[in-house]
Amino acid sequence: MASNPNEPFSLYGLLAEGVRLDPEREWIEFDLHPDAVFQDGEPVTAEDVVFSLDILLEEGNPFFRNYYAGVEQAVAMDVHRVRFEFNTTDSRELPLIVAQMPILPKHYWETRDFTAPTLAAHPGSGPYQIDDVDPGRRIVYARDEDYWAKDLPVNVGRYNIDRLIIDYYRDRDIAWEAFKAGLIDYRIDARAATWAIGYDFPAYQQGLVERITVPDVNPSPMQAFVFNLRTDKFDDPRVREALSLTFDFPWLNTNIFYDAYSRTHSFFQNSEMEATGLPSQEELVLLTPFRDELLASHQSDQLFTEPLPIDHPESLRERLRLALELLREAGYQIEDGQLVNAENGEPLALEVLLYDSGLERVVQPMLRNMARLGVDTSIRIVDINQYLNRLRSFDFDMVISQFPQSNNPGNEQRDYWTSASAEQPQSRNLMGLAHPAVDSLVDQLISADSREQLNTIAHALDRVLRWGFYVIPHYHSGETRIAVWDKFEYHEPFPRYAMDLDAWWVDTQREAELQRRRSGR
Repeated sequence: MASNPNEPFSLYGLLAEGVRLDPEREWIEFDLHPDAVFQDGEPVTAEDVVFSLDILLEEGNPFFRNYYAGVEQAVAMDVHRVRFEFNTTDSRELPLIVAQMPILPKHYWETRDFTAPTLAAHPGSGPYQIDDVDPGRRIVYARDEDYWAKDLPVNVGRYNIDRLIIDYYRDRDIAWEAFKAGLIDYRIDARAATWAIGYDFPAYQQGLVERITVPDVNPSPMQAFVFNLRTDKFDDPRVREALSLTFDFPWLNTNIFYDAYSRTHSFFQNSEMEATGLPSQEELVLLTPFRDELLASHQSDQLFTEPLPIDHPESLRERLRLALELLREAGYQIEDGQLVNAENGEPLALEVLLYDSGLERVVQPMLRNMARLGVDTSIRIVDINQYLNRLRSFDFDMVISQFPQSNNPGNEQRDYWTSASAEQPQSRNLMGLAHPAVDSLVDQLISADSREQLNTIAHALDRVLRWGFYVIPHYHSGETRIAVWDKFEYHEPFPRYAMDLDAWWVDTQREAELQRRRSGR
């Protein structure tokens, strides 16, 4: 089924011509469209759906095992009817989750190694097919003129562009120059300095490039430095809080970001799920059963008795003074200008792992502040392949990562925070968090049966995560900044909940005029 970017929590039939949900929510059935075919002409059947679930659970990314944890099995009832049977009836989101599952062709994959990297253009059942792959450089998708579903109501007005070319660049500055030269048509501009002062090149001044700002209505993602809790030096939350105080956002915002950002505090920032102030009575009901564990892991009762840790001292001097106090409480002392563990004399050292040299300007000021406390710091920049390998095996002290949230968080939270994913290679629980309170809150969040209950549970989860100082939060803009060469048309206003680029199209007259002006004719 397909989502509507103007609606937050509804789906419409695509491969599914019909759908039936058990009143007790123990199963859901889909009737597959009899005309549905893969791009090699083979029909899409219920057996393909069963095969897809099984192979994703058994051989796919570990994310799928968490995401589909509530599914007991898929059963082919006949050629075009498939049933998903659930092992839980608590998750209101689960029927929607399985409705969005990617369907893979059994006849193609059952004779191939699903876990082996491949450059083969394997068939799907969608509007585009893989046309060309240049490893490490680009992938090209061509519109399938014989797409079986192109006239379905859910697809009318969409998939208008014949070829989609995705180019990869190892350096953001080179990618920016490629855009200015017209080698790239569309880019999301995530760099405040570029957006503020970078658009002084001739094509923009001549009106050939357009800038678009789209307000975000979804929660702002938590982008942050992530501590690897699998290393002993980050065991103590006072150490993590102290290191968090060295991140001087006001200085960065003024001197590097052109005051374009706001500080991120919450894991559900800019939403009704964001925790505020002291815990409510409803939150305390959720948190109190884990009071002993929370007191032990957080080293204080602040979670229960104090407002959230937002208003740290603005003055860097005061922040570093407080950070040093916390480090001394955690058992560290200064010896010959170096911060060492008082018990074993081991210095506190950390390395930030990066693959993008452009992020050094964000990291270096924080590391300089850490060095003023006596922390031994360094940056290691590696190529993207080595970076991914180290990330997947959790071989790092600290990395930069994002934890995006929807307006309806659910099963994906298991992959972010729970004990089951803490030591699972390739999981998104990069911090290695394993806490019974978090596990329980995630389960309750998934099974929430009202908006009010979901918000309360999210408040409690947000509070536990924030008082744990598992990350050093970065910043957010509250908008998406887009730059395009001026040949596209699109419907306005933009969809409320997502950028629907599939509904864009090219104005061929403007494209021809753009090419004429760029060539100087």
